[in-house]
Amino acid sequence: MTTVVTQPTPAVERLRTHLLGFRPTSAMWGWLGPLAITAVGGFLRFWHLGRPHQLIFDETYYVKQGTSYLDYGYERSVDPSFSGSPDQAFTHGTTSVWGPAADFVVHPPVGKWMIAAGEWIFGQDSSFGWRFAVAVCGTLSILMTARIGRRLFGSTLLGCVAGLLIAFDGHHFVHSRTGLLDLLVMFWALAAFGLLLIDRDHTRERLALAVARARVSGARGRDGDQRPDGEPRTSARLAGFGPGLGWRPWRLLAAVCLGLCCGTKWSGVYFLAVFGLMTVLWDVGARRAAGIQRWFAGGALRDGLPAFLTVVPIALVTYVASWSGWFATKGGWDREWGAAHPSNSFVPDALRGLWHYHQEMYHFHVTLFSDHPYKTNPWSWMIQGRPTSFFYESKTKGQEGCLVAQCSKAITSIGTPTLWWGGAAAVFVLLAMWALRRDWRAGAVLAGLTAGYLPWFAFQHRTIYSFYAIAFVPWMVLGVTYVIGLVLGPPTAGPTRRLVGGIVSGAYVVVCVMLFFFFWPVLTAQVIPYAQWAARMWFPSWI
Repeated sequence: MTTVVTQPTPAVERLRTHLLGFRPTSAMWGWLGPLAITAVGGFLRFWHLGRPHQLIFDETYYVKQGTSYLDYGYERSVDPSFSGSPDQAFTHGTTSVWGPAADFVVHPPVGKWMIAAGEWIFGQDSSFGWRFAVAVCGTLSILMTARIGRRLFGSTLLGCVAGLLIAFDGHHFVHSRTGLLDLLVMFWALAAFGLLLIDRDHTRERLALAVARARVSGARGRDGDQRPDGEPRTSARLAGFGPGLGWRPWRLLAAVCLGLCCGTKWSGVYFLAVFGLMTVLWDVGARRAAGIQRWFAGGALRDGLPAFLTVVPIALVTYVASWSGWFATKGGWDREWGAAHPSNSFVPDALRGLWHYHQEMYHFHVTLFSDHPYKTNPWSWMIQGRPTSFFYESKTKGQEGCLVAQCSKAITSIGTPTLWWGGAAAVFVLLAMWALRRDWRAGAVLAGLTAGYLPWFAFQHRTIYSFYAIAFVPWMVLGVTYVIGLVLGPPTAGPTRRLVGGIVSGAYVVVCVMLFFFFWPVLTAQVIPYAQWAARMWFPSWI
């Protein structure tokens, strides 16, 4: 008689533990700790969010384009006959600065629609409103990082450490308070990563149950194939490809997030490619760890092929859908190109026009060679070689509370130095642990770093900036947290090891938080004496 496993048995639990590793047990603290850290980080990000009440850095593009979306559904160019500065007029309430012509923009619509949502809620001339959506995503990413860290490392403490470190990173903080697109790229990529982690755990749960069921059924069908305690032997390798893993809603949701990531900036394509490969490798590794005989072929055919046939199309449909405003109107850039260039192809004119538009966008990106004082080489990003100045004004005595002869009012995207320097060192630890110990957690963190950082080394010839590094900040933080976990040691480590590790790790986190507040004035446009501003510019390349 065949025995069906309908609930966890000791055999299932052993296999489940083998596939999933240690899981935190306190659900309450797993939420209370991250939520408390998020509340503090969110308060800091929303405090005086509308200050300064003027367009800073590339807000001049995305914030104004958001208002154009609300008014027309697509981006219009500034009226060439507009007198004065459009940015100043916009800041003082004259948000209708557009002419009749469409504007050639080089980034997809998702991020600008998100910025537009805040403008719709709070008003197009509200600096709080045009930064609201980014601040919300920046705050949520603290919670996401903490929860991801908890799931990834199997530790509520380490999850909270990850949340704390990103909450007090200057680079993340500045981006959370500025109406730019790059933090939104990070947000959707991080959401996809978290969803894929959930998918990994859920599918391994199902795999453990299915494999144990198959082994128990086979073992009990053979005389004497039992352990001394009466349980069937379940350690034998399972023949064939192994069981299918069924419906995977978390991975499909991740595909939507990756489509939205690509719909914010094209750099999201790298996250789609790397994370798609990562989730398939996780499945292959699960089949191998479960003792399935043809684990590689099973992972490739039962998991890899369905993943490609679902994730890529869903991400693509999501991306194309993000252009709905362009499709719904007639005035967008290249909107009528397809009709003006008829073809015998079955592809609709609108899609052919969108494809031509994308060809023009691609040509712009690969030929961007304009000089800029804050252009940087990606080799210097992790060590904060040249942070980007988002805003700077000089003040003299009596202006905006300046009490000395000369003051400075600045916003500079300086990442908390000890955190970023620690992140640079953590990369080598991650590489060693992944290559030598085959630690999947190190590989997962490296996947995020690879997708968000490594592609920029192929574009060293064009104009790029260190603020693009915001895309991989969560994985840099998770890398540092991983090393902190190694310093603390496993739960079974002796009291001396845990005490010393706790002191070293705690001191490092405290220094990171203290440095964040040291740089606070130049992260938030505080008016301070020039000498104090200069004291925070530690290297000549920071000026």
